[in-house]
Amino acid sequence: MTGLTGLKLTAAQKPTQMPPVQQRRNKLAKRLWEQMELAKAQQAGTHYAPIKFRSVKDETTGLRKQVEMNKRVKAWWFVADNGKLSLSVRYGTKVLELAKGKFAVEVGTDKDLVSVLEVIKTVVLAGELDTAIENAANKLRDGFRG
Repeated sequence: MTGLTGLKLTAAQKPTQMPPVQQRRNKLAKRLWEQMELAKAQQAGTHYAPIKFRSVKDETTGLRKQVEMNKRVKAWWFVADNGKLSLSVRYGTKVLELAKGKFAVEVGTDKDLVSVLEVIKTVVLAGELDTAIENAANKLRDGFRG
């Protein structure tokens, strides 16, 4: 035990469950990362297709097996009515209201897209969009109840 005497020992334990707010932030941050990768691939002229696993039933044996498939990632950016590139942030199928009555960010050019996505990701992880994320999550949840 002489090796542990130089360390500061505590009774802290790893939490078994993450708070729902943090889970939502992480989910949105993951989607923003996918959008950044999609934008980088588009700028480089390549195709971005992450792999997902899907469980399918084998027709001959009747057993379930995992199959790799390409995951389809839809771009969140679009050309607005004024001809400028805009970016809307989505949580599931809902578009987040970033400010009162504002649902999109105006992006200068394609080259600015990745930097804008990085800023939004830091804002999400800092917790500045928690109310918008919670509102979107509640709307999604209500859609399943009805």
